[in-house]
Amino acid sequence: MGQFEKILIKILCGTKDNYIDFNDLCKVLKSFEFKVRTKGSHHIFYKDGIAEIINIQPDGSRAKPYQVKQVRHIILKYKMGGAIDA
Repeated sequence: MGQFEKILIKILCGTKDNYIDFNDLCKVLKSFEFKVRTKGSHHIFYKDGIAEIINIQPDGSRAKPYQVKQVRHIILKYKMGGAIDA
């Protein structure tokens, strides 16, 4: 199991939302081919075919827990996790 799969499992399990690294969350979104726009500390992710826009900011070096939950919801809603989210 690679680094990406480990991060994705941490995001999908929902028990470690306080401990997700901000850069790891960005890497996961970019690997799902989200485009990013940055304004100051706000990173705005969007993708064709996905109605939601994801706006995340770092909290120190970590992602904010409610934003991890939003990302998890979108991954599950659009079935982007492949075999991992099954």
